[in-house]
Amino acid sequence: MAAIHLSGLTKDYPGGVRALDGIDLTVADGEFFALLGPSGCGKTTLLRTVAGLEEATGGAVRIGGDDVTRTPPGRRDVAMVFQDYALFPHMTVADNIAYPLRIRKVPAARRRDKAAETARELGLGDHLARRPGQLSGGQQQRVALARAMACHPSAFLFDEPLSNLDARLRLEARTFLKRLQRDLRVTTVFVTHDQAEALALADRIAVLEAGRVRQTGTPTEIFRRPANTFVASFIGSTPMNLLPGTVERGGGHVTVGGVPLPAGPARAALTGGEEVVYGIRPEYLTFSGTPGPGGGALPGTVTVVENMGSTQLVTLEGPAGTVQVVVPEDTPAEPGGAGYAVPRSDRVLLYREGQLVG
Repeated sequence: MAAIHLSGLTKDYPGGVRALDGIDLTVADGEFFALLGPSGCGKTTLLRTVAGLEEATGGAVRIGGDDVTRTPPGRRDVAMVFQDYALFPHMTVADNIAYPLRIRKVPAARRRDKAAETARELGLGDHLARRPGQLSGGQQQRVALARAMACHPSAFLFDEPLSNLDARLRLEARTFLKRLQRDLRVTTVFVTHDQAEALALADRIAVLEAGRVRQTGTPTEIFRRPANTFVASFIGSTPMNLLPGTVERGGGHVTVGGVPLPAGPARAALTGGEEVVYGIRPEYLTFSGTPGPGGGALPGTVTVVENMGSTQLVTLEGPAGTVQVVVPEDTPAEPGGAGYAVPRSDRVLLYREGQLVG
């Protein structure tokens, strides 16, 4: 096992395209670390640069304290699992698992024993003689994992390994992968555009945009306190409500769509009349068909009600703009009816010039 340290990492392509722009990151020894971001943000390029499959334009990559920036991929002691698993279709499961050991010129008998041992650990013991085309998607994924495990690398590098699985199998594979990493305690970097995967699997997450790290933190930190409006709008199964507002002079409120709302603890850092963005997650709003006593509720007309199983997502259109609220499944809400969204003051976030205040 080994920590991974990236300092000032850049990657330029012909035509003036900068895929990585001064990346500074440290992945601790034995940590499960996720690189999360939209398509084209540079996360796969970053992973491939750590693996040595892409050559860094600038900066340094250190694995286990050694500078491997110019070290060939085969000498970096990392194992990569690709999105399409990259299995050899003409080889058996046993031969696919043993392939890295074959490259390292491990004796044939030892390769067979190691392949069989690793396959048993991943529930593939009865499939050693099969070829990838005879396996399900989940089984192919486990073969790719077994191949990575067989050579006992210092780090695992996963490039969206669950994206080709159906929803149920992906959930099962996610649980399996997290348990496996906990047992092995191998430093793991996991690339995904799926925030649910990142929040469920990772010890820490780096959110990338346009080749830069926008925020690094634990899943709880990233979800509860996004550092900027990009992360706030990207993280969450339903995006955070981000509403333009104005700080009131006195009273500890922000006026949003003409309605004074509690500003939360960040109010002390702001001055009256200042323009801000008022952030509140749909999960931290309550919904009512009446304004209720005391005000402090965003009014609107219910336009959409989406069934999400045990909850509903209610969309309101009103003076503040579009506001979404997650409500219990039996909440009476009908399109065309009036509705009011009331924020929890302890969950309010304020953003000034796109950055979190307080």
